[in-house]
Amino acid sequence: MKKQNDFEYNYVAPTSEERKEIESIRNSYMQREEPTDKLVYLRKLDNRVKNVPSTISLIVGVIGLLIFGLGFSMVLEWDILVWGIVVSVIGFIAIIIAYPLYLKTLEFMKNKYCDEILKLSSELLKDENN
Repeated sequence: MKKQNDFEYNYVAPTSEERKEIESIRNSYMQREEPTDKLVYLRKLDNRVKNVPSTISLIVGVIGLLIFGLGFSMVLEWDILVWGIVVSVIGFIAIIIAYPLYLKTLEFMKNKYCDEILKLSSELLKDENN
């Protein structure tokens, strides 16, 4: 017979899979000042330095190629000779500029992240030696 003031409590512990899921959800909402793994952060910085120049130069090159193709179409299909040549030259210039733009952007990104990458890599190498 239960009294009116009795308290009943049932506890069910989460399974290991539920625990992993709970921890992954919790970790996604935790704000971190610094990445948990320095090597992962170093890789992300290195990828950022390399991927941004590649992306920018590819965009400029593809746009230049499309403009060049438009100029060719103007000349060959639409018989607009002068403007077709002008548009093709503009596209060709964009194609030519893509690689020097890549080199300049890569140099800029290396200079921008140089100190942080060198500091982080020296910390990792010191940790490895100790």
